[in-house]
Amino acid sequence: MINFIICDDVKQYREMVERVIDTYMMKNKLEYKTHIFHDYDSKFMEIVESKLSFKIYILDIEAPTRSGIDIARIIRARDVDSVLIFLTGHQELGNVVIKNDFLFLSYINKFDNCEQRLSNSIDKALQIFKVKSVIRFKDNGIVYTIPQDDILYITRDSVDRKCIIVTDYNEFKVGKALSELEKMVNNNFIKTHRACLMNRKRVLSFSKSQKQVMFDNGMTSDLVSTRFDKELI
Repeated sequence: MINFIICDDVKQYREMVERVIDTYMMKNKLEYKTHIFHDYDSKFMEIVESKLSFKIYILDIEAPTRSGIDIARIIRARDVDSVLIFLTGHQELGNVVIKNDFLFLSYINKFDNCEQRLSNSIDKALQIFKVKSVIRFKDNGIVYTIPQDDILYITRDSVDRKCIIVTDYNEFKVGKALSELEKMVNNNFIKTHRACLMNRKRVLSFSKSQKQVMFDNGMTSDLVSTRFDKELI
């Protein structure tokens, strides 16, 4: 169970953070719980002192009664394994956070591509915890559970009218539309062709002239069109 602990005194940002978490986690089929606070109060401190697993803190720097920097110091005195993400409108305080050496994951400006950067930070946090995101679905009586990091690309076979999920170890032909699978995968997957979704985390190199991708396991694919190659570049 992944535990997200959110603290922000502005309702708008609390709701935004919760929305980003829900969007990311629902696509990754992982169990999670959000703990939401508007201040670093006694209830928040109970969470800090608890033995909950896989804690990801998303902390505002300024709250009504205490500073997120002070709270990060308290957290680190008790717990070096949890993930700290700072979310703030005060970019100038970044140096203060760095000097305190909190072993934090990211420092995100609320006014600079905040939602995308937060989603990317959640992805990195799960990598730190070595939690694998998966896609899970039922097709023709078979339940498929495939780690997303294992997928190189997903393509549509126009002859069989099926999609092929290509992994390091197998190819799965499933009766799902590409548009359905696109809704299941996380933000690491980009469209490189009208009939292909590619895992950019697995791309080692891309030859624009040959329109060919090489993956980190040595496999290649030419399912790249000029319309979509900007994503790879």
